Amino acid sequence: MRILWVATKAPVPPVDGGRLVALTTIRALAAAGHDVTVVAPVMSGMEAATAAAAVAAELPGLELVPTRPATWPLAIARGCVQGLPFTIARHDSAALRARVDRLLAARAYDVVHAEQLQALAACGSAIARGAPVVLRAQNVESELWSARHHALLRAEAHRLARYEGAAVQRAAATIALTRRDAERLATLADGALVDHIAAPFPERLSPGAPLPGAPTVTLPASQGWRPNDDAAAWFAREAWPAVAARIPGARLHVFGTRKAFSGDHTITPHPSPVDSAVMFPADGIVVVPLLAPAGVRMRILEAWARGLPVVATAAAVAGLDGEVTRAVAIADGAPGLAETIAQLAVDSERRERLVAAGRAILRTEHDPKVIAGRLGTVYRTVVESAARART
Repeated sequence: MRILWVATKAPVPPVDGGRLVALTTIRALAAAGHDVTVVAPVMSGMEAATAAAAVAAELPGLELVPTRPATWPLAIARGCVQGLPFTIARHDSAALRARVDRLLAARAYDVVHAEQLQALAACGSAIARGAPVVLRAQNVESELWSARHHALLRAEAHRLARYEGAAVQRAAATIALTRRDAERLATLADGALVDHIAAPFPERLSPGAPLPGAPTVTLPASQGWRPNDDAAAWFAREAWPAVAARIPGARLHVFGTRKAFSGDHTITPHPSPVDSAVMFPADGIVVVPLLAPAGVRMRILEAWARGLPVVATAAAVAGLDGEVTRAVAIADGAPGLAETIAQLAVDSERRERLVAAGRAILRTEHDPKVIAGRLGTVYRTVVESAARART
């Protein structure tokens, strides 16, 4: 099947969870024999150069479109004039829409895949041509905004909720990564069908090289994604001091956040690495201290695959399927997280049990071949439906 995959950001290098879930899915579809063309916006300069270097090895067919998100003042002005949520107006790219138009004119695609809500705006010409468009929502955008306290941000959440409901009805099919998100999107769309198909992920990957610390604790955040930034800052401020006091040799390595951790020699900040294995050092412990549920935590899946145990809040594992309580050491609140990390540091048998249970979930819930097959079924269904509509 010929698939045109429209993204909101280049899936390579996979420096955050959103890019990682896109890349693993594209790999799975390609391995299943599908012909996938990926078109994605990329900012000029270093990001474009980094993405271009990764393309040669990962996605030689990737179409990179140089563009930048609108500034927030301009996005707010556009949103007010056009009646759009501000985040949608900010990421609406004329250059991306034009590239999608040219690709559709140059080649016949069976289906267009819009990866995330903001990508759907670039698929207007596909919908106008009668091409089936499948929307995959990595999370429920309106919920991310509704968790914030400012009145203007909550108003944006209401706009997004209406837009999400309309988007689900506009797409030929919608896919969510978690059952919870599928149910929420279906509610926003007045009961429209939303498929739940988990993110694909391999069962085993090699861990990264060891990092300083006894134990080494890593916190894989995502630069620019507010829930991760807030969680990283909260954990470093409220929970980590208790771990460092109890285990003098412990070191916390925080990846990919904009937050500063000056003055604490036990915390080492790192930029988002091109090779994500760096965030999962051999014999390390991964902590995911999210304070609100949102989407699926790809870094938890990667920790299992690379053989590292995970300590996480209940919110962080809310979207995962399978027997998660056997695969993650779940703790809430700063004292609970600190105590759980300290206990896990001296309990090698429990660490091994958590990893084994996590890999069992990867095997049963996230098998790339199975996920690619389920996606293929959705694609074929909308293609057949579009064909019937034309006759």
